[in-house]
Amino acid sequence: MAGAGFVAPFGLQAMAAPSERVRHAVVGTGNQGRQHARAFDAASDCDIVALCDLDPRRRAKVRGGMAKPDAVMETDDFHAILEDDSIDSVSVATPDHWHTSIALHALQAGKHVYVEKPCSHNIAEGLTLEQAAKKSGKCVQHGTHSRGSAGIQDGIAYLQEGHLGKVRLAKAINHQLRKPIGRAPVSEPPAGVDYDRWLGPAPVHPFTKNRWHYNWHWFWDYGCGDIGNDGIHQIDQARWGLNVGYPKSITGSGGQLFYDDDHETPDTQLITYEYDDCYLVYEMRLWTSYPLEGHDNGVVFYGDAGKLEIGRQGCHVTLKGEEKQKVGDGAAFDSNVRNFLDAVKADDPAMLQAPIDEGVISSSMCHMGNIVSRIGRSLRYDAITGLFDADEANALRTRSYREGYELPAL
Repeated sequence: MAGAGFVAPFGLQAMAAPSERVRHAVVGTGNQGRQHARAFDAASDCDIVALCDLDPRRRAKVRGGMAKPDAVMETDDFHAILEDDSIDSVSVATPDHWHTSIALHALQAGKHVYVEKPCSHNIAEGLTLEQAAKKSGKCVQHGTHSRGSAGIQDGIAYLQEGHLGKVRLAKAINHQLRKPIGRAPVSEPPAGVDYDRWLGPAPVHPFTKNRWHYNWHWFWDYGCGDIGNDGIHQIDQARWGLNVGYPKSITGSGGQLFYDDDHETPDTQLITYEYDDCYLVYEMRLWTSYPLEGHDNGVVFYGDAGKLEIGRQGCHVTLKGEEKQKVGDGAAFDSNVRNFLDAVKADDPAMLQAPIDEGVISSSMCHMGNIVSRIGRSLRYDAITGLFDADEANALRTRSYREGYELPAL
C-alpha cells in the first residue's frame, strides 16, 4: 500500500472492458488476499499480473504459489498497479482503514474493483465509495460473497417465496472462540516494511506486533472489530433474507467480558436493528466455540410456519411438525469471483450479485453497531440525510485523515 499522490478525474483513464481475458492485480496478501490470489489465478480467463503488499516476505510467498509466478509483478506501492493501463481490475484486501481509499484511487484509474468487507472504515467512506462507483460506471463487487453463492441464493429464495409465512425476526449469530492476544510491547517494524505508509490515514502510533498482521482488526484506528470482520456476513445474509435496507433505529450494547489484553473492540455484542415490521438482531460471542449453537456462524430466520438456518454447512429449514431439511448449500467464495469476472468482461455492473450499494448498507450497519456500543445509547438513523439523532454518533460517522492520506476528491 502507499500514500496519496495519484489523483485524476473520474473517467479520465477509463478503458474498454476486456473481452476474453481479465488482467487482475491483488492489493493486500494477508488471509483474504491469499484467497483472492488463489481464486483469480484459478479462473481460466484471468491472469494475476501483480501483487502489492508492504510486507515483502508475505508478498513473495503468495507470488510463489501462482501458476505463472514469473509473470507476476511484485510491488509495495499500489499506485504502480493503478498507473498500468494494461491492468483491468483490482482486489482490495488490505486492512479496513485502507479499503475505501484504494478503491477510490482504482476507480479513478479506470479499474474495476473487488473490495473486501467491510468496504469502508466508517459510514461516510462507504457513502463516498457508492457515489464514486456509480459515477465511474465500473464494476465494484463487495466481499460479502454469500450473495454470489448458489446454495445461499436457494435458501433465501425459499424464504422469500413465503414457505415460512411471515418472518418477523432474523438473528445474525457470530459465535466463535477467538483467543486473547496478550499485551505486545512497542518494537521495531519488520525489516523492509514502511510502517508509516501502512498506517496511512490512521494516527501515528508506535509499532507493536498486535497492531500488525490480522490483529489490527481489534484496534479502532484500523479495523471494525469482529462485527465488521466476520459478523458482516451474517448481517448481510439476514438483511438480504428480510429484504430490508437501512434500519430506522439501533439499540444494544457491546464490550469486553472475556479479553483483558490489547483488544480495543468488543468480544461481546447484542445489537437490535429495528424496521417497520421486523427486527434484525446481531449476537456476537467470541468466547464460545461453534458446537454450542449446533452450527457455525449463521443466521436464523423465524417465521410463523417455522425457521430457516443458514451456516457454512448450508441452509436448513425446520417447519412446524416436520423434520429438518436442507434447501441449499453453503457459501462459496469462488462463485463471487466468477460473477465479478463475468461482469468485468461484459463491462456491466448490473450483473454483479454482491454490488457495492448492498455492501455499503451492510458495512454501515456494522459501523452502527459499533457506534451504539461505543457511546452507550440507542440511536435513530435517517437514511436520506445519513445522520443520527445524536452529535456524538455523527462524530463517529467519519474520521480525521492524516495529511497526505486524505480520500481522493470525487
